[in-house]
Amino acid sequence: MRFLNQCLGGVLLVAALTPTGLAADEPAPLSLSWQKNMLTISGKHLPGGPLKIHYIEAYCRPGSTDRDWRETTIPHETKLIDAAQDGSRLQLQCTLADGVIVQHDIRALADNIDFQIKATNPTKRPSLAYWAQPCLRVDRFTGRNQKTYLDKGFVFYNGQLTRMPTPDWATKARYVPGQVWAPRHVDRNDVNPRPLNDTIPSNGLIGCFSADESMILATAFEPYQELFQGVIVCLHSDFRIGGLKPGETKQIRGKIYILKNDVAELLRRYRKDFPEHHAASGGKN
Repeated sequence: MRFLNQCLGGVLLVAALTPTGLAADEPAPLSLSWQKNMLTISGKHLPGGPLKIHYIEAYCRPGSTDRDWRETTIPHETKLIDAAQDGSRLQLQCTLADGVIVQHDIRALADNIDFQIKATNPTKRPSLAYWAQPCLRVDRFTGRNQKTYLDKGFVFYNGQLTRMPTPDWATKARYVPGQVWAPRHVDRNDVNPRPLNDTIPSNGLIGCFSADESMILATAFEPYQELFQGVIVCLHSDFRIGGLKPGETKQIRGKIYILKNDVAELLRRYRKDFPEHHAASGGKN
Protein backbone atom coordinates (compact mmCIF):
# COMPACT_ATOMS: atom_id res chain seq x y z
CA MET A 1 0.00 0.00 0.00
CA ARG A 2 1.22 3.53 -0.74
CA PHE A 3 0.04 7.00 0.31
CA LEU A 4 -0.91 10.13 -1.60
CA ASN A 5 -0.33 13.49 0.10
CA GLN A 6 -2.29 16.53 -1.02
CA CYS A 7 -2.35 20.02 0.49
CA LEU A 8 -5.65 21.90 0.29
CA GLY A 9 -6.14 25.23 2.08
CA GLY A 10 -3.26 24.53 4.45
CA VAL A 11 -4.63 21.10 5.41
CA LEU A 12 -2.55 18.06 4.56
CA LEU A 13 -4.71 15.20 3.30
CA VAL A 14 -3.27 11.69 3.39
CA ALA A 15 -5.14 9.07 1.38
CA ALA A 16 -4.13 5.44 1.46
CA LEU A 17 -3.87 3.94 -2.00
CA THR A 18 -4.08 0.28 -2.88
CA PRO A 19 -1.74 -1.30 -5.48
CA THR A 20 -4.38 -0.49 -8.13
CA GLY A 21 -4.01 3.24 -7.45
CA LEU A 22 -7.47 3.54 -5.87
CA ALA A 23 -8.19 4.98 -2.45
CA ALA A 24 -8.31 2.25 0.21
CA ASP A 25 -12.02 2.77 0.84
CA GLU A 26 -12.91 2.92 -2.87
CA PRO A 27 -14.14 -0.38 -4.34
CA ALA A 28 -12.20 -1.65 -7.32
CA PRO A 29 -14.26 -1.20 -10.51
CA LEU A 30 -13.19 -4.58 -11.92
CA SER A 31 -13.09 -8.04 -10.39
CA LEU A 32 -12.18 -11.55 -11.56
CA SER A 33 -13.57 -15.04 -11.22
CA TRP A 34 -12.83 -18.32 -12.99
CA GLN A 35 -14.89 -21.48 -13.32
CA LYS A 36 -15.11 -24.29 -15.89
CA ASN A 37 -12.41 -22.75 -18.10
CA MET A 38 -14.18 -19.38 -18.29
CA LEU A 39 -12.53 -16.26 -16.89
CA THR A 40 -15.11 -13.60 -15.99
CA ILE A 41 -14.41 -9.88 -15.65
CA SER A 42 -17.13 -8.09 -13.69
CA GLY A 43 -17.77 -4.40 -13.09
CA LYS A 44 -20.90 -2.28 -12.68
CA HIS A 45 -19.80 0.03 -15.50
CA LEU A 46 -19.22 -2.68 -18.12
CA PRO A 47 -21.54 -2.32 -21.14
CA GLY A 48 -23.74 -5.39 -21.40
CA GLY A 49 -22.52 -6.90 -18.14
CA PRO A 50 -19.63 -9.25 -17.33
CA LEU A 51 -17.01 -10.11 -19.95
CA LYS A 52 -16.29 -13.78 -20.58
CA ILE A 53 -12.97 -15.23 -21.78
CA HIS A 54 -12.40 -18.88 -22.66
CA TYR A 55 -9.13 -19.10 -20.76
CA ILE A 56 -7.29 -20.95 -22.14
CA GLU A 57 -9.16 -22.15 -25.22
CA ALA A 58 -6.23 -24.00 -26.81
CA TYR A 59 -2.48 -24.58 -26.86
CA CYS A 60 -1.24 -25.08 -30.40
CA ARG A 61 1.51 -26.79 -32.38
CA PRO A 62 3.24 -25.19 -35.42
CA GLY A 63 2.23 -26.13 -38.95
CA SER A 64 -1.37 -25.18 -38.22
CA THR A 65 -2.35 -22.88 -41.10
CA ASP A 66 -3.57 -25.62 -43.45
CA ARG A 67 -4.20 -28.57 -41.15
CA ASP A 68 -7.14 -30.11 -39.32
CA TRP A 69 -7.57 -28.18 -36.07
CA ARG A 70 -7.67 -31.38 -34.00
CA GLU A 71 -4.10 -32.12 -35.07
CA THR A 72 -2.94 -28.67 -33.97
CA THR A 73 -4.22 -28.49 -30.41
CA ILE A 74 -2.33 -29.96 -27.47
CA PRO A 75 -4.70 -31.32 -24.80
CA HIS A 76 -4.45 -29.45 -21.52
CA GLU A 77 -6.11 -29.10 -18.14
CA THR A 78 -6.47 -25.84 -16.22
CA LYS A 79 -7.01 -25.55 -12.48
CA LEU A 80 -7.48 -22.67 -10.07
CA ILE A 81 -4.53 -22.34 -7.69
CA ASP A 82 -5.55 -19.27 -5.71
CA ALA A 83 -8.10 -16.44 -5.78
CA ALA A 84 -8.30 -13.22 -3.77
CA GLN A 85 -11.60 -12.88 -1.92
CA ASP A 86 -12.15 -9.40 -3.36
CA GLY A 87 -11.71 -10.64 -6.94
CA SER A 88 -8.54 -8.61 -7.51
CA ARG A 89 -6.28 -11.56 -8.36
CA LEU A 90 -6.38 -15.11 -9.70
CA GLN A 91 -3.67 -17.72 -10.13
CA LEU A 92 -4.26 -20.53 -12.64
CA GLN A 93 -2.11 -23.44 -13.76
CA CYS A 94 -2.34 -25.26 -17.08
CA THR A 95 -0.81 -28.71 -17.48
CA LEU A 96 -0.26 -29.73 -21.10
CA ALA A 97 -0.32 -33.32 -22.33
CA ASP A 98 3.40 -33.07 -23.18
CA GLY A 99 4.26 -32.15 -19.58
CA VAL A 100 4.61 -28.37 -19.96
CA ILE A 101 3.35 -26.28 -17.02
CA VAL A 102 1.96 -22.78 -17.66
CA GLN A 103 1.29 -20.54 -14.66
CA HIS A 104 -1.00 -17.52 -14.98
CA ASP A 105 -1.01 -14.61 -12.52
CA ILE A 106 -4.02 -12.43 -13.44
CA ARG A 107 -4.82 -9.14 -11.71
CA ALA A 108 -7.74 -6.72 -11.95
CA LEU A 109 -6.51 -3.13 -11.91
CA ALA A 110 -8.44 0.13 -12.16
CA ASP A 111 -9.28 -0.09 -15.88
CA ASN A 112 -7.38 -3.09 -17.17
CA ILE A 113 -6.57 -6.72 -16.53
CA ASP A 114 -2.90 -7.66 -16.24
CA PHE A 115 -1.54 -11.09 -17.21
CA GLN A 116 1.85 -12.45 -16.13
CA ILE A 117 2.45 -15.90 -17.60
CA LYS A 118 5.31 -18.36 -17.09
CA ALA A 119 5.65 -21.43 -19.32
CA THR A 120 8.07 -24.13 -18.15
CA ASN A 121 9.09 -27.44 -19.68
CA PRO A 122 10.19 -29.68 -16.78
CA THR A 123 10.58 -32.73 -19.03
CA LYS A 124 13.57 -34.10 -20.94
CA ARG A 125 11.79 -33.72 -24.29
CA PRO A 126 11.31 -30.58 -26.42
CA SER A 127 7.77 -29.16 -26.43
CA LEU A 128 5.96 -28.03 -29.58
CA ALA A 129 3.70 -25.65 -27.62
CA TYR A 130 4.06 -22.66 -29.95
CA TRP A 131 1.09 -20.48 -29.09
CA ALA A 132 -2.08 -20.26 -27.02
CA GLN A 133 -5.55 -18.79 -27.37
CA PRO A 134 -7.35 -16.62 -24.80
CA CYS A 135 -10.78 -16.26 -26.46
CA LEU A 136 -12.32 -12.89 -25.53
CA ARG A 137 -16.11 -12.96 -26.03
CA VAL A 138 -17.42 -9.53 -27.06
CA ASP A 139 -21.12 -10.11 -27.75
CA ARG A 140 -22.39 -8.39 -24.61
CA PHE A 141 -19.91 -5.51 -24.85
CA THR A 142 -20.75 -4.75 -28.50
CA GLY A 143 -24.45 -5.56 -28.19
CA ARG A 144 -24.14 -7.57 -31.38
CA ASN A 145 -24.28 -11.18 -32.57
CA GLN A 146 -22.09 -13.23 -34.88
CA LYS A 147 -23.64 -11.78 -38.01
CA THR A 148 -23.60 -8.13 -36.91
CA TYR A 149 -20.57 -7.49 -34.69
CA LEU A 150 -17.81 -7.23 -37.30
CA ASP A 151 -17.87 -3.44 -37.79
CA LYS A 152 -17.43 -2.95 -34.04
CA GLY A 153 -13.96 -4.53 -34.22
CA PHE A 154 -10.66 -2.88 -35.15
CA VAL A 155 -6.94 -3.31 -35.70
CA PHE A 156 -4.34 -0.65 -36.56
CA TYR A 157 -3.02 0.00 -40.08
CA ASN A 158 -0.25 2.60 -40.58
CA GLY A 159 -0.81 3.82 -37.05
CA GLN A 160 -4.52 4.44 -37.62
CA LEU A 161 -7.44 2.59 -36.09
CA THR A 162 -9.05 0.61 -38.92
CA ARG A 163 -12.50 -0.90 -38.54
CA MET A 164 -13.34 -4.39 -39.68
CA PRO A 165 -13.80 -5.58 -42.31
CA THR A 166 -10.54 -3.96 -43.43
CA PRO A 167 -10.22 -3.08 -47.15
CA ASP A 168 -7.95 -6.10 -47.78
CA TRP A 169 -10.26 -8.65 -46.16
CA ALA A 170 -9.24 -12.26 -46.89
CA THR A 171 -11.92 -14.86 -47.61
CA LYS A 172 -10.18 -18.15 -48.44
CA ALA A 173 -8.78 -20.71 -45.99
CA ARG A 174 -9.29 -24.25 -44.72
CA TYR A 175 -11.98 -22.88 -42.39
CA VAL A 176 -14.12 -19.77 -42.96
CA PRO A 177 -15.13 -17.14 -41.93
CA GLY A 178 -12.79 -15.20 -39.62
CA GLN A 179 -9.60 -13.19 -40.11
CA VAL A 180 -6.00 -13.60 -38.98
CA TRP A 181 -3.23 -11.00 -38.86
CA ALA A 182 0.32 -12.12 -38.06
CA PRO A 183 3.32 -9.99 -37.10
CA ARG A 184 6.35 -9.96 -39.38
CA HIS A 185 8.42 -12.48 -37.40
CA VAL A 186 5.79 -15.27 -37.25
CA ASP A 187 5.90 -18.06 -39.84
CA ARG A 188 2.73 -17.94 -41.95
CA ASN A 189 2.54 -21.76 -41.77
CA ASP A 190 1.97 -21.59 -38.00
CA VAL A 191 -1.20 -19.54 -37.51
CA ASN A 192 -4.93 -20.13 -37.20
CA PRO A 193 -6.41 -21.99 -40.21
CA ARG A 194 -8.81 -19.11 -40.92
CA PRO A 195 -8.40 -16.53 -43.73
CA LEU A 196 -4.93 -14.99 -43.37
CA ASN A 197 -4.71 -11.27 -44.09
CA ASP A 198 -1.67 -10.20 -46.13
CA THR A 199 -1.35 -6.86 -44.33
CA ILE A 200 0.90 -6.67 -41.28
CA PRO A 201 -0.85 -4.49 -38.69
CA SER A 202 1.16 -1.60 -37.28
CA ASN A 203 0.85 -2.85 -33.72
CA GLY A 204 -0.30 -5.78 -31.60
CA LEU A 205 -3.64 -4.35 -30.46
CA ILE A 206 -7.02 -5.74 -31.42
CA GLY A 207 -10.28 -4.49 -29.95
CA CYS A 208 -13.84 -3.28 -30.32
CA PHE A 209 -16.27 -0.54 -29.37
CA SER A 210 -19.19 -0.89 -27.00
CA ALA A 211 -22.77 -0.88 -28.26
CA ASP A 212 -23.14 2.88 -27.70
CA GLU A 213 -19.52 3.60 -28.75
CA SER A 214 -18.77 5.11 -25.33
CA MET A 215 -16.08 2.56 -24.39
CA ILE A 216 -13.22 0.60 -25.91
CA LEU A 217 -12.24 -2.98 -25.15
CA ALA A 218 -8.79 -3.99 -26.44
CA THR A 219 -6.17 -6.65 -25.79
CA ALA A 220 -2.48 -7.28 -26.46
CA PHE A 221 0.17 -9.84 -25.45
CA GLU A 222 3.95 -9.98 -25.71
CA PRO A 223 5.15 -11.97 -27.47
CA TYR A 224 2.13 -12.56 -29.70
CA GLN A 225 1.53 -15.09 -32.46
CA GLU A 226 -1.44 -13.50 -34.20
CA LEU A 227 -4.46 -11.26 -33.97
CA PHE A 228 -7.69 -13.04 -34.77
CA GLN A 229 -11.31 -12.10 -35.42
CA GLY A 230 -13.12 -15.30 -34.57
CA VAL A 231 -16.38 -17.10 -35.13
CA ILE A 232 -17.92 -17.06 -31.63
CA VAL A 233 -18.34 -13.26 -31.44
CA CYS A 234 -14.76 -13.14 -30.20
CA LEU A 235 -11.44 -11.37 -30.62
CA HIS A 236 -7.99 -12.81 -29.89
CA SER A 237 -4.48 -11.66 -29.24
CA ASP A 238 -2.99 -15.16 -29.17
CA PHE A 239 0.23 -15.24 -27.19
CA ARG A 240 3.38 -16.88 -28.50
CA ILE A 241 5.44 -19.47 -26.65
CA GLY A 242 7.58 -20.59 -29.59
CA GLY A 243 8.30 -24.07 -28.25
CA LEU A 244 10.25 -25.00 -25.15
CA LYS A 245 13.53 -26.86 -24.83
CA PRO A 246 13.90 -29.37 -21.96
CA GLY A 247 14.14 -27.38 -18.72
CA GLU A 248 13.40 -24.06 -20.46
CA THR A 249 11.17 -21.33 -19.03
CA LYS A 250 9.64 -18.40 -20.92
CA GLN A 251 7.79 -15.31 -19.69
CA ILE A 252 4.74 -13.78 -21.41
CA ARG A 253 2.70 -10.76 -20.40
CA GLY A 254 -0.60 -9.32 -21.53
CA LYS A 255 -3.30 -6.71 -21.02
CA ILE A 256 -7.01 -6.29 -21.52
CA TYR A 257 -7.88 -2.59 -21.58
CA ILE A 258 -11.39 -1.37 -20.74
CA LEU A 259 -11.38 2.38 -21.31
CA LYS A 260 -13.57 5.30 -22.27
CA ASN A 261 -13.64 5.87 -26.02
CA ASP A 262 -10.32 7.68 -26.32
CA VAL A 263 -8.11 6.10 -28.97
CA ALA A 264 -5.17 8.39 -28.19
CA GLU A 265 -5.26 7.31 -24.55
CA LEU A 266 -5.48 3.64 -25.54
CA LEU A 267 -2.37 4.04 -27.70
CA ARG A 268 -0.52 5.93 -24.97
CA ARG A 269 -1.19 3.16 -22.49
CA TYR A 270 -0.28 0.48 -25.01
CA ARG A 271 3.04 2.13 -25.89
CA LYS A 272 3.93 2.35 -22.20
CA ASP A 273 3.04 -1.29 -21.52
CA PHE A 274 4.53 -2.77 -24.72
CA PRO A 275 7.47 -0.56 -25.78
CA GLU A 276 8.98 -3.37 -27.86
CA HIS A 277 5.89 -3.42 -30.10
CA HIS A 278 6.35 0.29 -30.76
CA ALA A 279 10.03 -0.17 -31.63
CA ALA A 280 9.30 -3.13 -33.92
CA SER A 281 6.74 -1.13 -35.90
CA GLY A 282 9.14 1.73 -36.52
CA GLY A 283 7.25 3.98 -34.14
CA LYS A 284 4.08 3.99 -36.25
CA ASN A 285 1.67 2.51 -33.75
